[in-house]
Amino acid sequence: MSEYDWDPKTYLALMAEEVPDYHRLQDQLVVAASVHTSAKLILDLGIGSGLSAARVLDALPQATLVGIDNSHAMLAAAASSLPLRRFTPIEQRLEDPLPSGPYDLVISMLAIHHLDGPGKADLFSRIAGALRPGGRFVLADLVIPENPADMMTPIDGVEDKPSSLSDQLTWLTAAGLQPSVSWQHRDLAVINSTRPDQSTAHVKWPAAVKSQELPHS
Repeated sequence: MSEYDWDPKTYLALMAEEVPDYHRLQDQLVVAASVHTSAKLILDLGIGSGLSAARVLDALPQATLVGIDNSHAMLAAAASSLPLRRFTPIEQRLEDPLPSGPYDLVISMLAIHHLDGPGKADLFSRIAGALRPGGRFVLADLVIPENPADMMTPIDGVEDKPSSLSDQLTWLTAAGLQPSVSWQHRDLAVINSTRPDQSTAHVKWPAAVKSQELPHS
């Protein structure tokens, strides 16, 4: 996978080819994001052509969404498929300062694995700072599985820099978030992380564990 080769016209076909459980991962992102029914402002990191964002906005009809991507072509495709009154596109990299929040919900699908470990840790810290107290970050992405045989998605080792699930849980916790795994299948996972509010700030949360796989919708 390479973020510089994506073409909006072929994006969905490419994802279906390179990520065998792409649609399943997207389903679980939407399920996790939809739990936050009161979300009014959403940030999508690496929005791509807007396929996942469209489904999240359908599930949260009261929300508006800010979507960032470093590809002008992908942002244009997203703008053509999303309601303009509910969508603000911003062309930038994940490494750049995040658009001003605070956000009720931050989502990202198959984008953050392009960052190395320190880059992910830094981004998680910035996401925590951009969330409202009680806000949530839903990450649906490629991970390095414990069993090498479960690595189903081809990676180029240059643009693709997936990290283990345990490392990402550690970085999310270090950022001040409370993470848990809502779904995992082979080399794909969905992680829900909450920024504590005053009512939960002093609660000792259990370590995040892998939940049972949810049925494919």
